[in-house]
Amino acid sequence: MGPDIRELMAKVILNHGAGGEIMQEFISKHIICHYPKVKTDVPLDSMDDSAVVDGIVFTTDGHTVKPLIFPGGDIGRLSVAGTVNDIAVMGAEPLALSCSLVLEAGLDLDIVDEVLRSVGETSRECGVPVVTGDTKVVEAGGVDEMIMVTSAIGRRTPLLDHNLRIASEYRKVDSKWTTDDNVRPGDVIIASGTVGDHGIAILSFREGYGFESVIESDVAPLNGMIAEAMKAGGITAMKDPTRGGIANTLNEWCSKSKVGLDITEKDIPLRQGVVSACEMLGLDPFSIGNEGKVIIACVPEVAEDVLRALRGNKYGRDAAIIGRAVESEVPRVVLRTEVGGRRILEPPAGDPVPRIC
Repeated sequence: MGPDIRELMAKVILNHGAGGEIMQEFISKHIICHYPKVKTDVPLDSMDDSAVVDGIVFTTDGHTVKPLIFPGGDIGRLSVAGTVNDIAVMGAEPLALSCSLVLEAGLDLDIVDEVLRSVGETSRECGVPVVTGDTKVVEAGGVDEMIMVTSAIGRRTPLLDHNLRIASEYRKVDSKWTTDDNVRPGDVIIASGTVGDHGIAILSFREGYGFESVIESDVAPLNGMIAEAMKAGGITAMKDPTRGGIANTLNEWCSKSKVGLDITEKDIPLRQGVVSACEMLGLDPFSIGNEGKVIIACVPEVAEDVLRALRGNKYGRDAAIIGRAVESEVPRVVLRTEVGGRRILEPPAGDPVPRIC
């Protein structure tokens, strides 16, 4: 006799940490509800990329990626880049990082050195130092090799004020930060590059799929590129489409900003290797996680300037305008397909590739 469904529903499952609707419901019902409510500039229950408390931008990230080292990156680069990006997409300047390690006894020290060397290299690349941390070791089997937890703080700069001032020349801007609830009808939606690379790189390497071309993770710190885009100005919202991919990001914007999004499928940048892998495995590339991309909403009057700034950076060469925000009685993402039809891009239940970050 199999397990009772009620017993299964009372257990933590992988999808509780995979982004998407299941994770959001889990966080709301089992985590945030137990914390005291605090009035802040950007509160915890907004579920944005970072919180803002007394002008200080603060975020934290736990990383359990498997394998620790993969094509295009490793858990060290992933941790630094992902945490820095969470600060940067709020429109803030990342200032400092913490790095906490939980190591499994028996882990090869050469792996530890390689990963921590990568932490240092990525920290230097993005100009955000690691200033504090913690290290714990547990018995063999207590964790799967390594868990890395990184936190970061950031601050508001005149660049964010400049950016929002330009946006406010063309429409009312309600938020002091580039938050999820700040998208309005008419805003242009931009993807900074090809999507789905990271999740497919992890999956193909982990499972040993022999695709014709090696797919590498896109993991990268984006604070420099984002700063260049903000110099062009007029950006109203930004988000890094990690777990759940751009499908999750776009649906979050619809829900929080109460708008529809009209997206043109053929304009979304995709590598042919990712397309082929997804077709073979029956996956939707728009629901696959990314670690080196940002989705941007900006006022239409400056969209080409923002696009030009992104393409001028090595991490944004494939940037493209993919759609617009529209008035909609039902906030949802409508995808204009390549054959001329339309379909709803549903919010994913969770990222179909587990443990990618």
